[in-house]
Amino acid sequence: MPETPPTIVVGIAPHQPDAVVQHAAALAARLGANLVCASVDLTRYTVEEYTDGSTRSIPIDPDQADAGEASFDPALEAHLGHLLKATDVSWETRALAGDPARALAQLADTVDAMLIVVGTREPGLRGTLHEFFGGSVAAHLAHRQHRPILIVPLAPVGFEAALPWETES
Repeated sequence: MPETPPTIVVGIAPHQPDAVVQHAAALAARLGANLVCASVDLTRYTVEEYTDGSTRSIPIDPDQADAGEASFDPALEAHLGHLLKATDVSWETRALAGDPARALAQLADTVDAMLIVVGTREPGLRGTLHEFFGGSVAAHLAHRQHRPILIVPLAPVGFEAALPWETES
């Protein structure tokens, strides 16, 4: 009986630098792993999870018209296809809902992923505000689930430079 290849889950966000997917794909290629690219919609919450890791969700805002199930953004999926076409990696997408760390951890459990890949927060005020209010997805994953996390630095600074949260206002 052939051995099932390992799986790597990678968190995908709109406008995220390509480096996160590229590093995840390079690692998947070296390990002979499948890649599951998961995008989490913060404006919806999960009401049911299926055996393949996909979910049924509804909007958080009761006044928002529910246009059906959360689905993976077709433009983002096409962009992933462009990025991954030169690789020899088998990949698929999953649309998730709710808290990103919880959703990625649950998906990783469902697909028995060997690790989860995420990027650091984006630089600038928007990224700082997002992290302040929502916390770091990488930090939540590192402290709340048992799988290894690969964190791809998106805007690294040297050790001599202050980090944004270390500067005094």
